[in-house]
Amino acid sequence: MNESQVKLGSLSAAIAYLIWGILPVYWKAVGSITAGALLAHRIVWSFVFMFFLLIISNHFTAFLKECKVIFRNRKKVFGLILASTIISCNWLIFIWAVNSNYVIQASLGYYINPLISILLGVIILKEALSQAEFFSVILAGLGVTFLTFSYGVFPWVSFLLAITFALYALIKKTLDISPMSGLTLETLMVFPFALTYLFIEQTSLQAMGTSLSLAGLLVGAGIVTAIPLLLFAVGAKKIPLSMIGFLQYISPTLMLLIGVFIYNETFTFAHLIAFLAIWIALGIYTSSRFLKLYQSKQAMKKVS
Repeated sequence: MNESQVKLGSLSAAIAYLIWGILPVYWKAVGSITAGALLAHRIVWSFVFMFFLLIISNHFTAFLKECKVIFRNRKKVFGLILASTIISCNWLIFIWAVNSNYVIQASLGYYINPLISILLGVIILKEALSQAEFFSVILAGLGVTFLTFSYGVFPWVSFLLAITFALYALIKKTLDISPMSGLTLETLMVFPFALTYLFIEQTSLQAMGTSLSLAGLLVGAGIVTAIPLLLFAVGAKKIPLSMIGFLQYISPTLMLLIGVFIYNETFTFAHLIAFLAIWIALGIYTSSRFLKLYQSKQAMKKVS
């Protein structure tokens, strides 16, 4: 992999995480619309955007050919249905959290997410953890436990966001489908339900007819959903996983800053302890992964 590819991959992934990090501002701008209606618009316009993107990029024929292969494989079809359902739940929870003034909890969820992914890797994929990685998971768990006992309420928003996105990533890892086809099919799977919901709900469609700016924001929901996912797919193919690991903390950090400094959400001592524990845990885990990568490179140099 040459240097220009790494630079392109790094830039693509970084932009994707930047967009995800400032999405709370976008959803706040359409906060007059219910979370269910926003989710439906996000799904509908994501599919429409992907459909036109396939056509203008001359990928539509390749998409149809891939669909024929996919729909002959029950495992892939089931995986797509499951992935589309889980990511829809993740989107709904995130939109609701932002517009219910839980941006800090949402950011906590995306800090926890990679640690949930680690646990899923161990439990489902039978991946082994080093002592440092095991300690990082325990430390993060203690941070969340402290926050829970301090408030007397489990941070369910954070955990649901973390678990749903980790499960979605796990399913995507097992499906050998191109990024454009995968995203198009995932939105297609839930498109009929979303469109039906909008026609039954009616309110958001009527609001679109009376406000051009609102209509633009709702249609744009599909674009701000699809573009970062596509950019991330490009980045993930061109740069090492360890670099993705570093870049992924851009999003929750931006969300945290937005929640505290723009929307004036309460950031207590309990939050500080929990976030510090998770930041240290993530630092330990990332350092451990880099050490493993360095050691494997050194071993390969000795062999060559």
